[in-house]
Amino acid sequence: MQTDFATELLRITHETGLLAWRVRHIPVGANANGLAINAVAETTRATGSRWGGVQVYWREEAGTVTAKQPSFRRMKLNLNSLMGICYATDEVLTDAVALGSVIQQAFAEEFAFVIDDAIIRGSGNGQPLGILNSGAFVSVTKETNQVADTIYFENIIKMWNRLWSRSRPNAAWYVHQDTLPQLQTMAQVVGVGGVPVYLPASGAAGAPYSTLMGRPVIEIEQADTVGDQGDIMLLDLSQYLMIDKGGLEAAQSIHVRFLYGENTFRFILRTDGQPIWNSPLTLFNSSTTVSPFVLLDAARSQLRRNEV
Repeated sequence: MQTDFATELLRITHETGLLAWRVRHIPVGANANGLAINAVAETTRATGSRWGGVQVYWREEAGTVTAKQPSFRRMKLNLNSLMGICYATDEVLTDAVALGSVIQQAFAEEFAFVIDDAIIRGSGNGQPLGILNSGAFVSVTKETNQVADTIYFENIIKMWNRLWSRSRPNAAWYVHQDTLPQLQTMAQVVGVGGVPVYLPASGAAGAPYSTLMGRPVIEIEQADTVGDQGDIMLLDLSQYLMIDKGGLEAAQSIHVRFLYGENTFRFILRTDGQPIWNSPLTLFNSSTTVSPFVLLDAARSQLRRNEV
C-alpha cells in the first residue's frame, strides 16, 4: 500500500480525535519497544517535600545546611498494537474514490475514537492507562441533598478549586451531550435572582467553544451520561503522556482472500499512554488535594477510586 495513503490516514485520525492531539506525545526510536523515564515523586507541597525532597534554608554567616535533592519515580510505557482489518472486493477497488473515501475515512475515525476512549478509560492492560482508571484524578463530592442526575454551580466551583493551578491555562471541560440541559440552565444566585454561568458559543464570529469559568466546554462521546462519574471532567491533557512508533502502518495483500476476489487491508498503530501524575498533590499550608484531572462524584454506589 502506498506510503501517502497511510500518511493521510494518520492525518485524518489526528484531526478527527478530540483528545489525542491535546496530550503530550513522544516518538519512540527504531530500536525501542517502549519508553522508561523519570518523573518527579512529588505528592505534597509541604516544606521538604517539593520536587520530592528539595529544600533550601536561611542560614547565618558561616552556617551550614542539610543536603537535599529531588526524588524520582520510574514511568514505563510499552508499545501496544491497535489493529484493524478490512476486506474489499476487486469491484470496489476499481473505484478509487471508494477506497479513498470509505476505507480511509472509516478507519481513521475509528482509530481516533478508540484512542480517545483509551485516554479516558483505558485499562492499562494491553492498552493505554486511562485517567479514570489511574490514581491521578480527584473527585468532587456532590452537595448535600443534591438531586440525582444534576449538576449545580457549586459543583463547578469546587471542581475548579481542585484543579492544579498551573493547569488552568490548558484545561478544558469535557462533557457528555446529556449534560447540556444542566449546563444551559445553571446560574449563580444573586439576591432574589441569578445570572447564567455557562456561556454557549456565539457562532463563527465568537468563540468556537462554549465556556465555563473561562475554559472551553467540549462534548465527547467518551464521557459518561449525566449523573455518572465522568459526565463532566475538567482535564489538562498536557499532563497525559503518549508514545508512538513509526506512525500508522498500512499494508495490502491479494493472497489472504484470493479465492473470494478480495483484497485485504491491514492497519496497525503502535502506541501507549498514561497520566504523568500517579496521585493527587496536597497543597502547601492546606489539606486540599489537587490534580490536572478533576471529576464530579456520582451516587455513592457508582463511585470509582480516588473519591474524597
